[in-house]
Amino acid sequence: MKSVLSFLPLMAAMALCGCVTPDSRSELIAGPDNVIRAPFRGVWHSAEKGWILEISSTQIVRWQYTPTGCYQSPRPDESTPLMGQVEYRFGRLIENGNAARFDYLPGDASAYFVRINALPEECGEEDLTAETAIFEVFASIMAEHYAFFDERGMDWAGITANARSRVEDGMGAAALWELLSDMLQPLGDSHTKLVGLVDGERTRAQAGLGQTLPMIRSSIGEGRWVNDLVDQLFDQVLDPGAELIADRVVVGEIEARIGYIQIFTMGGFTDTAEPGSVAWSDAELRALDDLLDNALTRFSGYEAVILDLSNNRGGYDAVTRSIASRFTNENFLGYRVTVPGHPEAATDYPIRPHDGLRYTGPVYLLTSDVTVSGGELTTLMLRQLRNVVHVGGTTRGAFSTPLAKPLPNGWYLELSSEVFESANGEIFEASGIPPEVEFDVYPETDPVEGHARAITQIVSMIDAG
Repeated sequence: MKSVLSFLPLMAAMALCGCVTPDSRSELIAGPDNVIRAPFRGVWHSAEKGWILEISSTQIVRWQYTPTGCYQSPRPDESTPLMGQVEYRFGRLIENGNAARFDYLPGDASAYFVRINALPEECGEEDLTAETAIFEVFASIMAEHYAFFDERGMDWAGITANARSRVEDGMGAAALWELLSDMLQPLGDSHTKLVGLVDGERTRAQAGLGQTLPMIRSSIGEGRWVNDLVDQLFDQVLDPGAELIADRVVVGEIEARIGYIQIFTMGGFTDTAEPGSVAWSDAELRALDDLLDNALTRFSGYEAVILDLSNNRGGYDAVTRSIASRFTNENFLGYRVTVPGHPEAATDYPIRPHDGLRYTGPVYLLTSDVTVSGGELTTLMLRQLRNVVHVGGTTRGAFSTPLAKPLPNGWYLELSSEVFESANGEIFEASGIPPEVEFDVYPETDPVEGHARAITQIVSMIDAG
């Protein structure tokens, strides 16, 4: 069986993105000559993001405006996450040109900025690269932007005070990294992490991986586990003719009457363009359309479809919305994103039925504690549809698109700053989304065969009507 191990490092969540809906009216900031258009030039501040953009005719300089200092974003290196490498390409002026919404990609949510007269005097004035300064910037960014201390039962002020007593200049990068990592660990939030180079080595500090993944990693290993799961699908569960598409999607049938789709990541379907670019977005969505058209053509007239997100690691939010549009005949509000303290950031995401092939018969949506981020977002949308039954295990409980904040030394702190709400205002951050019908998908005693038994149980539910 062809390996699917290559999907594992894919980004966890990439939204790239008043109560507004994503707006496609934004225009390119730069003209065909790559000169930035005059109306967008100036200095812009986003309190929601803690960013200042200094836009000239030729470049956008991003400053990190924090409670303890203002500094220019360091140049990306090999450890810089994708969200620290992309820059705004689209924008639209509002409020008579005194404010603007900037987008990475057209049609996604926009960040709100207000025009200010000049770059604040303190920006760039202070050297913030000593260990004590880095610590204070780190702690203040978390205090300013992290949205879920209460939900995760954390006293950040107490954690900060305790850690501050152990910080001193000259302690070294490795010791500082360990201290900052220890501060994040108790949050148990897989969307809040630290990445960077420590003594020349790429390093990552991340917790909150649920129960299944740590168990798998300490036993059979994640790569072998995923490959065994796919082999089992082809050898024991699905009819002959099942397909593995782009190492990320399995499409097949059960008894020539039930359709089956397993999606491992919300993206990564192509490698034809630079990740984060408009060409990349277009290619990803075209590839998704092609594979869903193929699947739904195969499933025409079938009794039901199993949509398996039990091993979904997230990805590109536009993919999740496109998937949701394939299983409804009605417009509906998919979800809402808010940022505490910043009402201008609230964004509604309406879902409209896809204008091509759709399946609106019974859908059984399978999840587990491996289901995270974009997988959870898809679950949040689909569970409100009358034709969808949510089964399996409770999802991970990590929704927010990570806010990527570089520290003065080039390390990147990614943190959860956004609140994802269902159409009726439910929030599942930290707790995860519970299924309607609960059963164990990846039991510790047999995390491969358990998946096959879960599918068999769904088939029994379909037969029972």
